[in-house]
Amino acid sequence: MNHESHYNLAKNKINMIMMGLMIGLLVAAFDYSIMATAMPKVINSLQGMEYYVWPFASYMLTSTISLILFGKLSDIYGRKYVLILGIITFILTSVMCGLSTNMFELILFRGLQGIGGGILLSLPFIVVGEIFSARERAKYMGILGSVFGLADVLGPILGGVITDTFGWRWVFFINVPIGIAAVTIIFYSLPNFKLPDVKKVIDYSGIITFTLALSSLFMALTFLGDLNKYHLSEIIALLIFSVIMFVLFVWAEKKAVEPILPMRLFKNSIFSVSAVESFLAAALMFCGIIYVPLFAQGVLGMNATNSGLLMIPMLFSLTMASIVTGQIISMTGKYKKLVIAEFIITGVGVVLLATMNENTSYYLLIIYSTILGIGSGMAYNIFNVAVQNAFTLRDIGIVTASMRFFRNIGTIVFVPIFGYIMNFTLLSSTALTVSYTQALVLSIQNIFLAAIVLALAGLIIAFFLKEIPLGEDEPKIHEDSAEWIEKAK
Repeated sequence: MNHESHYNLAKNKINMIMMGLMIGLLVAAFDYSIMATAMPKVINSLQGMEYYVWPFASYMLTSTISLILFGKLSDIYGRKYVLILGIITFILTSVMCGLSTNMFELILFRGLQGIGGGILLSLPFIVVGEIFSARERAKYMGILGSVFGLADVLGPILGGVITDTFGWRWVFFINVPIGIAAVTIIFYSLPNFKLPDVKKVIDYSGIITFTLALSSLFMALTFLGDLNKYHLSEIIALLIFSVIMFVLFVWAEKKAVEPILPMRLFKNSIFSVSAVESFLAAALMFCGIIYVPLFAQGVLGMNATNSGLLMIPMLFSLTMASIVTGQIISMTGKYKKLVIAEFIITGVGVVLLATMNENTSYYLLIIYSTILGIGSGMAYNIFNVAVQNAFTLRDIGIVTASMRFFRNIGTIVFVPIFGYIMNFTLLSSTALTVSYTQALVLSIQNIFLAAIVLALAGLIIAFFLKEIPLGEDEPKIHEDSAEWIEKAK
């Protein structure tokens, strides 16, 4: 039985919905890679080199918080209107970012933009989880996931062209016409599905404790990257405060009528294992995305443009692996062996990258990073599919948002840790009177050695992932949702 027999959605209706979701997702996915290219020009224009990391940090923090928050609010108010709200928020704040007159304004507006970004990073995957059967879901998840790879490949190139031709402010203004196109398509094609039995109760205590816990953890880890500027006592105080807030958050969620992150989800082993695996997979992907270009420039002496071109095979393989993995799950209905294969391939990639030295050719660097890209691409959607298959439609919104949340947390936690490993090794190496290039090689080797440990942990944990074969019947929709199905026809 196929999806159309359940909803009578015409093929052109499905195509329109997917187009709208992909354009909306593309706007948010492009943000990181375009910003990275534009930031040097932004600093020249607005000054404030010491705040270089904060426009990224503020966006990452608010987008991570909004992933969980708006995943839950869309249960109450409907996917369509929360998704449109996200795109409009992203458009308006993009204009505000583009009109910034100093770094403080840019950091503030980037934080507001992250709210829209978080909605755009989670809602499309929730919608796909709801309108397709389990088998078809995997295929469309792979197509959605490929948007990230496309953005990573084209983003730096587009960012450079836009910044050099029109100025850095147009990196933000370009979001306006694309966002308007996404809103228009989604408004006319997507039914507003919301869960009928959800109480309209906002979990304020959960939102406040969750925001404070994550903000203080994020600030502590960001400060850890620059111990010359921030005292260790400040970082420890922030970490202690974060732990207290997380404890209060768990307590609040157990008492809440409609918790933003129900603790009962963790009783499901598929959810718990997938959360940990998403966390590890994101860390492994980012160690390649950040440190392969640094090795190319700092050790092999390539310029920024060529080091960017060097990343294209890795990012292309990541995109293709996401699509192919979705197709395989769609055909077989199985995902556990793919999770095991993903961590083996990723592990091989980081082992090879850990062997690099001054004599490594750029051909080998391309091969090693491409292997890591294949493994990372496989991880993009497997865990979304696994958790969506393990829960009823009642929980599909929050479990999907949670997988993206744990990926973001993996990035938030490990990017500063990798930075700390690098700085510590560089300082230790200079005491041994080795050259800067040799010290840099040793630093990057140590980062990939740490990544090997993460890949091994991911592989071991993969064997504990239970597998529920994916069926070809419709998603488990509540009987009161007949009105939504009617509107979708």
